[in-house]
Amino acid sequence: MKRVEITERAEAIVKQLKEKHGKLIFHQSGGCCDGSAPMIFEKEDMYLDESDIHLGDVVNVPFYMNQDQFEYWKHTHLTIDITEGRGASFSLEIPLGIRFIIHSRILTREEDAFFNPK
Repeated sequence: MKRVEITERAEAIVKQLKEKHGKLIFHQSGGCCDGSAPMIFEKEDMYLDESDIHLGDVVNVPFYMNQDQFEYWKHTHLTIDITEGRGASFSLEIPLGIRFIIHSRILTREEDAFFNPK
């Protein structure tokens, strides 16, 4: 069971970025710039601490979310996608004229019990 998945279109972009930049990391902070948009960085350029939660990997790229943001999203399944247009962040896809976005849905009862045991 996965909490985070990725569309084929977004997967193709991640593979392209991996070829150019090497090891990558997704992070969704809920902070400045694009706010709660997922951003992708070179792994060495992203500092993680105890407030970042690993939600899974997509295309062998770890996906982290800040714990404050996670409190709002913990009952959702996330799918990373792309859309045309430049975001206001330092995410690696921005020069391509696209940006990553999140599609979400509420977890099923089974998924919620698995990911958020009481």
